[in-house]
Amino acid sequence: MFRRHSRAGRPAAALLTLLALLFATACGAGTTDSAGSAGGSSPTVRIALGVDASYAPLYLAAHRGMFEKAGLDVRLMKVEGGPAAAQAVTAGAAQLSANADSTALPQMAGNPRLRALGAFQSSGRYLKVVLRKGVTSPRQIKTMGSIQGIGLYATHEYLRHHDIDPDSVRIRQTAPQEIPTMLQRGDIDGYILFDPWVSKGVAAGGRIAGSIGDFGVTYVQWLLADQKWLKENRKLAGEIFKVVAEADRLVTKDPHAAALAAREEAQLPVAGTKKAVGEISFKARALTSADVTSSRRIADFLVQQKLIKSAPDLDTVLLRGWYDRYAR
Repeated sequence: MFRRHSRAGRPAAALLTLLALLFATACGAGTTDSAGSAGGSSPTVRIALGVDASYAPLYLAAHRGMFEKAGLDVRLMKVEGGPAAAQAVTAGAAQLSANADSTALPQMAGNPRLRALGAFQSSGRYLKVVLRKGVTSPRQIKTMGSIQGIGLYATHEYLRHHDIDPDSVRIRQTAPQEIPTMLQRGDIDGYILFDPWVSKGVAAGGRIAGSIGDFGVTYVQWLLADQKWLKENRKLAGEIFKVVAEADRLVTKDPHAAALAAREEAQLPVAGTKKAVGEISFKARALTSADVTSSRRIADFLVQQKLIKSAPDLDTVLLRGWYDRYAR
């Protein structure tokens, strides 16, 4: 079943992450904060993001100097991924972050100043189900590994899709890099993740048993900002989003170039990144009422699981129309 004690180590880990981010902010505040760059020509803006192929547009924009060509001083701040990116914004270590909807929403519940400016990608194919050798049917699953956010939500939806009560399955939450090893040892029967952890699971003897779109789950990746910073920097944030939108178009047009940029910026394998990019729809857009409906479904799940006490005010934290006004 879903083990509440599996969350026991998470508050301490989150605190350590937050302290590290605050320390990094303090050390670099003199030259690289949003108040201004060392040259004084443009404020420095850090974008916190994880390390995987889904961030290809940001890697490409950085690699090709697209931000600089637009007169912007933007630095990519690579973090563990998941909630750590939004936590960097909350801590003041970054001004923007890239987060999936199901990962951003619990952070918004804890920090109601976080705002989603718009979407820059989505996919129902990028995250895949991996089952260990010998598990030929979902009915055989007793234990699954999972990451926070989209991983946990997708795991529950996968089990329900196969008429399995999620409470009958032990779900062990941990870091993505640990999960393929857990599968190889037989500690878990399966998991839902993205590459390179899908490929590592297959190399460890597992098999791909489908994608999240097969059971009706699609993630949307947002750009987030803190409202206090955003209030004074709407135009700047819009100019940055315009560059991301252009990078989206370039990734779609030339996946190989995107994969090369991902190798240079994040040391990701070219072949795996190129394959993954083909499974993601890279398109920048405004948030809509459909996003609010989908977010409400996810937030209800988080409340039900007691992962958040109450849902964030979606009409406030999701800035519908912001993209069309500032980034078109």
